Amino acid sequence: MARALPWVGAIIAVAVVVVAVEMLGSSSYDRLSRGYPGMLTSMLSALLRLTADITGGLTVGGLAAAACLTPRRSRTLIDNHRDLAIVRPSATVWMAAAVLLIPVDAADANGQPLTKLLTPGAIGYLVQASYLPGAWIVVACIAVTILVAAYLVHSWVSTLLLAGIGTIGLLAPVLVTQVLVGPNHDFGGDAAMFATSAIGIWIGATAALARRWRRSRPGATTLRRYRVLALTAWITWTLGSVIVAAVELAGTLPWAAPTGILFAVQILLVAAVAGPILLRRAWFATRTAPAVLLSVLPIATGIGVVMARIPPPVYFVPTDGQQLFLGYLVNTPLTPITLWTSGRVNILFLVIAIAGIASYAAAVIRLRRRGDHWSHGRTSAWMLGWVSVIITTSSGVGPYSSASFAVHMGLHMSLNMLCPLLLVLGGPITLFLRATTAHRRDGFAGPHEWLVALTHSKLLRVTYNPMYVLAVFVGSYYAIYLTPFFDWAMRYHWAHQAMTLHYLAIGYVFYALIIGIDAPPRPLPHIGKLGLVLAAMPFHAFFGVVVMTSTDLLAGTYFQYLDIPWIGSLAHDQYVAGGVAWAAGELPLIVVVIALVTQWAKQDSRQAKRIDRHADRGLDDDYEQYNAMLGKLTTRDTGTAVAQPREVSAPGEHQTTDRAGVGDRPTLTVTDHRKHL
Repeated sequence: MARALPWVGAIIAVAVVVVAVEMLGSSSYDRLSRGYPGMLTSMLSALLRLTADITGGLTVGGLAAAACLTPRRSRTLIDNHRDLAIVRPSATVWMAAAVLLIPVDAADANGQPLTKLLTPGAIGYLVQASYLPGAWIVVACIAVTILVAAYLVHSWVSTLLLAGIGTIGLLAPVLVTQVLVGPNHDFGGDAAMFATSAIGIWIGATAALARRWRRSRPGATTLRRYRVLALTAWITWTLGSVIVAAVELAGTLPWAAPTGILFAVQILLVAAVAGPILLRRAWFATRTAPAVLLSVLPIATGIGVVMARIPPPVYFVPTDGQQLFLGYLVNTPLTPITLWTSGRVNILFLVIAIAGIASYAAAVIRLRRRGDHWSHGRTSAWMLGWVSVIITTSSGVGPYSSASFAVHMGLHMSLNMLCPLLLVLGGPITLFLRATTAHRRDGFAGPHEWLVALTHSKLLRVTYNPMYVLAVFVGSYYAIYLTPFFDWAMRYHWAHQAMTLHYLAIGYVFYALIIGIDAPPRPLPHIGKLGLVLAAMPFHAFFGVVVMTSTDLLAGTYFQYLDIPWIGSLAHDQYVAGGVAWAAGELPLIVVVIALVTQWAKQDSRQAKRIDRHADRGLDDDYEQYNAMLGKLTTRDTGTAVAQPREVSAPGEHQTTDRAGVGDRPTLTVTDHRKHL
């Protein structure tokens, strides 16, 4: 019975989609003034989307389960054949569905029947005319990458990396559809990122648990880990879905629109089934628990596919250019007061910051309960770093950064220069290594072992390579702002978020190499650190000058579309942005140079004092070792030198030269005079 339940859920999900598409007919297309492509195209698009969503979740969730949820005694290796048994077939179907959806959704999104694709040149035109085909191209590339890698990888870190890449494949078709436009779509896009990732990983992890039950009863560690993941995924998906529903309803009562009714059915169905199972430990530890969950989650996915085919009320709310691109209005002129009073929550960075603060605080509390000390300065630096992230992204700086190039540059410079500088001084890796429990070699690997494996991985060695870090840290500004990519990325909330996250991450890695508390895979000497900072400084200054003196408007088309009245001259706004880049890029690096030189001097002073203490205690035998080395060299020369003719000494003269004539050579002896002070 337990084995049949997931198949029952899949059949019901297919039935829900088929019935809904049949009932909707051409109504959804008519409301959008789009041509009806026919029942075949519409039905095929919906069923392929259901297949892609489920198999994508099985793939990514299976990778996550293999990386973190399956107990194993190996610290860095996985059992490729057993642990990735779900991933390979799922990735195959995911890839096939994504490939088929490229032409099918190209026809469906443009209101054309599949037969239209046979017209010469039609496929290329229809693919570039809408967003979904491009998203499916990304998904297909990711799926084939995972499929090939699933036959090759054996390391834990590689599996975790594949899970992260697969998550991008889950998000791609979601972020280019209903949460892309309309008022407050910035909230909807961020919430959809969390909700989509959560339910996808939940499906795959539950399938991995069900497969484990078929072999034998999972151990207590396995059940505990799966339960924590399932609870986290359920809460995350529910909260994310509620936010997305509120955005798409745009003030419409939930029961007054099909979108609201379907959201309510979806959320309540999952809560009614998953709630009792996950909240009661005894129920979760049964063979039927994962099977029941696998019967409900595909149905919830099917309801989501149906909702994606019904235009939500937000589509029909009057929207101007600012709301189209930003999701909100920025008509109030920019002033210092406005930057503090016109805040708008950035859900993505707020959640990341809260997670960072909470996990760090929990580790500190655990460490101190054991009686261990952790520096208050490090804790303060970490907390201030994340508070700076929250202020930068959720104060007026955040929303105005998408409207003004000058404010945008200030935001990215803050996240690239100031916030990482504080975060690296917190030493999070050192803290988590001390706070987590190290298991015995014959015990199951846990968070401590995972962190050790990650810090010693090839991935981190490449990421912390000084030349790579310098190239990305400096080159990102030129590659992003001085190319058409900047104009394209500013038009989409998700792309702007990805760009912002990139600057925060590369800033963290750069400063971690230079003044970070955590030891990188290959620590640099102080002279190397100083050289790295000095190498970056002129490039930042030159970039600022380029922006200030450029006669072309960067992302000019985008800013002209926004048409913000209080900005005035876009050229002047760009000039100010260049000045911000110059000043904000140089000042933190100068501070870092001063701090680095100070650290260097303190380290030399500590080392000299340590040598003096060892010498005073008779523990420093460097000089004795050096004299011994010279003695060995002298002995070696004595034994290997070629004998030279000797002069005959006069009678009675004392002979002081040995048989090899070495007695005439001076012997160098180094004396440690500090012992006589």
